[in-house]
Amino acid sequence: MSEVTRVVVDAMGGDYAPEWIIRGAVEAINEGAKVQIILTGKEDVIKKELAKYTYDQSKIEVVNATEEITCHEAPVQAVRSKKDSSLVVGLNMVKNGEADAIISAGSSGAILAGGQLVVGRSKGVKRSPLAPLLPTSKGYSLLIDCGANVDARPEHLLQFAKMGSIYMENIEHVKNPRVAIVNIGDEEEKGNALVKETYPLLKECKDINFVGSIEAREIPNGAADVIVCEAFVGNVILKLYEGLAKMLLGEIKNTIMSSFKTKIGGLLIKSSLNGLKERFNAKNKGGAPLLGLKGLVVKIHGNSHNEEVKSAIFQCINFKENGVNEKIAENIGKEVAQ
Repeated sequence: MSEVTRVVVDAMGGDYAPEWIIRGAVEAINEGAKVQIILTGKEDVIKKELAKYTYDQSKIEVVNATEEITCHEAPVQAVRSKKDSSLVVGLNMVKNGEADAIISAGSSGAILAGGQLVVGRSKGVKRSPLAPLLPTSKGYSLLIDCGANVDARPEHLLQFAKMGSIYMENIEHVKNPRVAIVNIGDEEEKGNALVKETYPLLKECKDINFVGSIEAREIPNGAADVIVCEAFVGNVILKLYEGLAKMLLGEIKNTIMSSFKTKIGGLLIKSSLNGLKERFNAKNKGGAPLLGLKGLVVKIHGNSHNEEVKSAIFQCINFKENGVNEKIAENIGKEVAQ
């Protein structure tokens, strides 16, 4: 493996592209990231933005791409028709081995479709799940899947559990991570048809530490390290999590600012509150990787600023240095060979 991780950053994807996307890339370079960054998009626009910064110019390359994919386009059609878009150009670089990873804040549908259509799944991987980290009272838990496969079958969820375990062991360094399936109760006989069919597969799997079902209310308590579900359920959990965190932090701020007495109290606990706020800030953990592909594809929020871009770049480096792709491919490949 090359010591330097080669990361494509889609400079035109996201609400604040290209300004904040490029700023995040430059900050990663200036903070010592062992990375070669490839910015894809309109060359003149990117170079004009880069001119604002001081950085090691040998570590950032610009690859011209004349088209953009918007959130209003049909994802599969856009990926197939816009070959010269900043996203597809970057995906092809990962496919061809010219880059190790790609980060994009663009259309979620296009990123998910492009990851599987262009980069392609590793041998034996039936579906590629999107897996973000959720803050909990005990650290972080991996939610898998949160948006890529709304029609998943039991054998897909089993693979999600294996991939999620590998991720948590190697990226979050959780020894023997606890795996649970999202359910409406603790009892084994509860759940819809998908959960009931998946449960025994997870229970019998020797590659994971399956601890049973998990109810949604137990997720914030860190009751499991890997939370398995199909994408519809996972996306609802993720969006509720984000919305509730934003609401609670807003209510805490409003309460503190409501009177002179509470403002004094707020000053006394300001540092603790800032720490709590940072726990729920997506920028700290980068983006959500699309696992099980031949290369790394990372989706970051559409409204990402420089901090999340920078964090995602370091996430890609960590992913490569720990050989997560190779370990997933080996595990699933072993399953196919049996």
